[in-house]
Amino acid sequence: MAIAWEGNAYDPECPTRVVLDRIGDKWTVLIIEVLDAGPRRFNEIRLAIGGITPKVLTSTLRSLAADGLIVREAFGEVPPRVEYRLTDLGRSLLEPVAALRQWAERNVAEIEGNRNSAEAVATR
Repeated sequence: MAIAWEGNAYDPECPTRVVLDRIGDKWTVLIIEVLDAGPRRFNEIRLAIGGITPKVLTSTLRSLAADGLIVREAFGEVPPRVEYRLTDLGRSLLEPVAALRQWAERNVAEIEGNRNSAEAVATR
């Protein structure tokens, strides 16, 4: 059941900040986009996202499921099979997440250049 809430992310007591932390996590962005293609198993997600450890992936998947952004479905098969898929709420994140990733990809060179310049000035 959805709770009606008018959030204010500038208020330090507002739970909106928890949501922003979840969405702002680099692994969340990548997992949401990987699951856009449809249900995936754990190792399919891990292999699609270079650099994520199994421990971090497990933790992030649990958090996303607790937040209602994904569903974990276990099938009663031998060997056991578990798949993760987006919920409607998770799918509603696809457009903003894709926009954020695309912005990062377009601007990474400039940002890296700025960072390198700032580090060079700081070490003089």
